[in-house]
Amino acid sequence: MSDLTVEPVESIDDADVPVGIDAPEYVLYGGKGGVGKTTMAAATALASARDGTSTLVVSTDPAHSLSDTFETQIAAEPARIRDDVPLYGAEIDPDAAMEDGIFGEGGAGGMGGMGGLGELLGGEDGDDANPLMGGTMPGADEAAAMRLLLQYMDDERFDRVVIDTAPTGHTLRLLELPEVLDSMVGRFIKLRQRFSGMMDGLKGMFGEGQDPEAGIGDLEAFAARIERLRATLRDPQKTDFRIVMVPEEMSVVESQRLLARLREYQIPVGTVVVNQVMEDLTDVTGIETDWFISPNLDSCEFCQRRWKVQQNALTKAQDLFMGHDVKRVPLFADEVRGERMLRVVAACLG
Repeated sequence: MSDLTVEPVESIDDADVPVGIDAPEYVLYGGKGGVGKTTMAAATALASARDGTSTLVVSTDPAHSLSDTFETQIAAEPARIRDDVPLYGAEIDPDAAMEDGIFGEGGAGGMGGMGGLGELLGGEDGDDANPLMGGTMPGADEAAAMRLLLQYMDDERFDRVVIDTAPTGHTLRLLELPEVLDSMVGRFIKLRQRFSGMMDGLKGMFGEGQDPEAGIGDLEAFAARIERLRATLRDPQKTDFRIVMVPEEMSVVESQRLLARLREYQIPVGTVVVNQVMEDLTDVTGIETDWFISPNLDSCEFCQRRWKVQQNALTKAQDLFMGHDVKRVPLFADEVRGERMLRVVAACLG
């Protein structure tokens, strides 16, 4: 196959790009690492903001790439990233969030390890062991990210929040947090009731001016907020969890597992996005272009073999995700970075 000179995308007809999106208040993109969650979240947020909907796109992935995708620096706190449309962005910094503690503002003794309460609940030296609670607490980074996520989703400045989640394992630990905190609160209250006479002695564990009772109050308040989040995530009128995958068998299998786990949490999945499909952009969107370079399936043996692999995966995905809104995004010769390419992706998702 001859070498190709790939020209960057200079423009796409504005009429072909969605103005706004048909989606509820909260849109979460999840899936394994490297399937394009950040790209989909960025494109969705950009399209959402185009009709004047104040939109925040936030990344909970410790390995952020939102700044690279938008080709602009995204701050750790929500900040406007476009002047012409109400688009805001934030990349949660788990280290900074942990410094403020799970509850923020140093609540419950700092809660990076939760101060004295953290030692009681989570073991010494900030490890995840939880001998007194009879279980394992999720990593403090996930808990701190959850606190900020709660804060941003409650922020009245934003009409819609689009979330670029961390890879599957981290996301599932976030979703497990309500159950874990319920268990932590319940067990700690039982301990307090059984050993109420020891509480004065325990106060020494919390250091000067720190009271374990205050720590329990913080924990209960945080658990109540997470319970509200859980109710929101389970409401299809408010939330669409979108699974992103690529047309490969392993990605299909992992996406199936994620769908099953989300069902266990009663979290509705409305949309499945299949990224990097070896199809022409016109076949996916109906947009006529002269710049899109599609794989040569007539004479390129490599392309033909890869397309066969993709077809098998697409067929399996079609069966597994029947009843869901399946979107396809083609494989681009250009790297998907910057607004021009995001506008093209938005057209595929529209």
